[in-house]
Amino acid sequence: MNLITRFNKKCKDFLVLILSLFMVQQHLSAQEVIPIESVTNALVLEVDEDKNVKIIYFGERLSNPNEYGEVPSVYNQTGHYSENLNAAYMPSGSHNLMEPAITVTHADGNTSLDLRYVAHKQESIDANVDLFTVELKDPVYPFSVKLFYKVYKNEDVFEQWCTISHKEKKDVQLHKFASANLYLKSGTFWLTQYHGDWAEEMQPEVSRLTHGIKTLDSKLGTRANLLQPPVFMLGIGRAPEEDTGDVIFGAMEWSGNFRIDMELDVEDNLRVIAGMNNFSSVYHLKSGETFETPKFLYLLSHNGKGEASRKMHDWARKYKLLDGSGDRLTLLNNWEATYFDFNEQKLFSLIKDTKELGVDLFLLDDGWFANKYPRDGDYAGLGDWEVNKSKLPNGIASLVKESKNNGVKFGIWIEPEMVNPKSRLYETHPDWVIKQPKREEHYFRNQLVLDLSNPEVQDFVFHVVDQLFVENPELAYIKWDCNAVIYNAYSSYLKQQSHLYIEYVKGLYSVLKRIREKYPLVPMMLCSGGGGRVDYAALQYFTEFWPSDNTDPLERIFLQWEYSHFYPSIATSNHVTEWGNQPIKFRVDVAMMGKLGFDIVVHELPEKELVFCQQAIKCYNDIKGVIWYGDQYRLADPKVNNVAALMYVDDEQDRAIVFSYLVNNRFNKKSEVPIALKGLDPAKKYRVREINLYPGAVTKVDESVVYSGEFLMKVGYNPLVDASRTSVILEVMAIEN
Repeated sequence: MNLITRFNKKCKDFLVLILSLFMVQQHLSAQEVIPIESVTNALVLEVDEDKNVKIIYFGERLSNPNEYGEVPSVYNQTGHYSENLNAAYMPSGSHNLMEPAITVTHADGNTSLDLRYVAHKQESIDANVDLFTVELKDPVYPFSVKLFYKVYKNEDVFEQWCTISHKEKKDVQLHKFASANLYLKSGTFWLTQYHGDWAEEMQPEVSRLTHGIKTLDSKLGTRANLLQPPVFMLGIGRAPEEDTGDVIFGAMEWSGNFRIDMELDVEDNLRVIAGMNNFSSVYHLKSGETFETPKFLYLLSHNGKGEASRKMHDWARKYKLLDGSGDRLTLLNNWEATYFDFNEQKLFSLIKDTKELGVDLFLLDDGWFANKYPRDGDYAGLGDWEVNKSKLPNGIASLVKESKNNGVKFGIWIEPEMVNPKSRLYETHPDWVIKQPKREEHYFRNQLVLDLSNPEVQDFVFHVVDQLFVENPELAYIKWDCNAVIYNAYSSYLKQQSHLYIEYVKGLYSVLKRIREKYPLVPMMLCSGGGGRVDYAALQYFTEFWPSDNTDPLERIFLQWEYSHFYPSIATSNHVTEWGNQPIKFRVDVAMMGKLGFDIVVHELPEKELVFCQQAIKCYNDIKGVIWYGDQYRLADPKVNNVAALMYVDDEQDRAIVFSYLVNNRFNKKSEVPIALKGLDPAKKYRVREINLYPGAVTKVDESVVYSGEFLMKVGYNPLVDASRTSVILEVMAIEN
């Protein structure tokens, strides 16, 4: 190659380099502002001149996207030393002074991290769903983070998560690894959080956030929501209200330990950092490996909690809940009729009761398995999933056959993640059990947890479910329970013990995914001694969940009210039981606000009560479509009113179902004033009638009167609830003008 040729080549290479740099700069300049928009709202990122990615706006969408770049200029808040309070994903160890989203130790022992913009892209998943990816890299270490923003435009729902990877020579330790990092501006922030325990789930608390960090978290391993569910609300400027104000709903999609930090910073802005809990969970990330965090979902409503709920329900039915637009089975459960004390003939009798009652399915609960250590109580047998020959000499098949002969379906209870120390499984595979090898065992309901980080255990749990279907192809329903939490966390399988809490949940999802691949639409209830494991990652595999073992109908009004903020009624299993002192009509009416079931001794019901239940099931089958798929409106809060009221309205605004209950029995309280309805068409005419009446009861509702939708929403309607009629269900039907 001669000198001129070499010179020309060098010039050409130099020109290509200059051109490529110019194109990169042009690309960066053109993408300095990154709007992530739904129909109503926009989350806006900005890439500054140093390639830091920051959140500059989360609020109502602007018609001119070019104006998003002007948002920072209209704020005149005190500057901050770190200059990165609004980072889109806050790293630690560099110039950050606040709570980080990610903390690492590099292969060389260095604990600093800096994340700078590399590129971003937008993909259209379908007409309603967009996925934005923002790539960040450390300028010193070969360490990368990709931020993912999935926006469901019509529902105004955002899902956020990230992937973390590196190409360093040895493992990098991840000490914190949040899914999302939000930055919110307002004068004040009001948090609605929840706490609970067994039979006391979803107890709300409202407080104004003050400076410092408020943390919502769980460290239970399994049944992680028992004391603190992973859902919350933020009122922007004032406490969350039903129909007015800016409200953010947030929820972690993760069935294990979670952590949500809320830090009000020196500028009075709020930083929300949400993800898996890093408690005892340092993750050793290998070179070339990718660590993916779970999704954090959030939505912003400008019309209060009610609008936020309806949008979340729509999103859940369309995109998360298994078969969210499908049908559901009403059922009779044997638990409160028999507990562990039953045999084949007793169950045959209950199956006949199922037919007489008029529900779709008979559900056999705990106690049907184990022989060496029979499952006659909660102290033995768990883990030994062979049919108990003493109770069921002809196996599960005889119950499936008897159910079919009676024109009903058959379902069964399992708790395959757990084991009693008094079991063959424990004796055979003590290495499959989560427990410290040198410490005394500590039990939760006489149980220990199986190690689902172990692929052999995953195969075992899958086989428990698969074998039931192989032996009983007509099995129609599974109730999946989970009662224990993790004590003495230790895995005989894992080399890195700090991975256990993470790998357990990933192992659970792996099993559930295998089950759904083979049995895609079999209804399954997500149960965990009540609402101890309810989240949208788990509900991808389940058709419904069990909110609480507390089935006292008065308590259930409060429980179901709070759950209704985040979960649609089609996913909420409500059973009629003997709990509480309320009449059978009250109990049934409360259970109708979701997926109806029964857990009663049918043949012991007085004749009128049996007739009422039979009629109620027919009524429910007529109205369930409105309840499951309609828009929900909370009308009268049981926490502050003598009467609780809630309604569902169909898409055409032609039919609505209104539930009203007396929740204060003191001082002869009643519905003294009309209750304003919601969601109707103000221009339409409606007729109101009472439904689901007890046999012989006479309604107090004048069904001849016609009301405008405007009247019913502005003036309201009185359901005439009092001590003589403690629960009332109204049907509001549009008529021809």
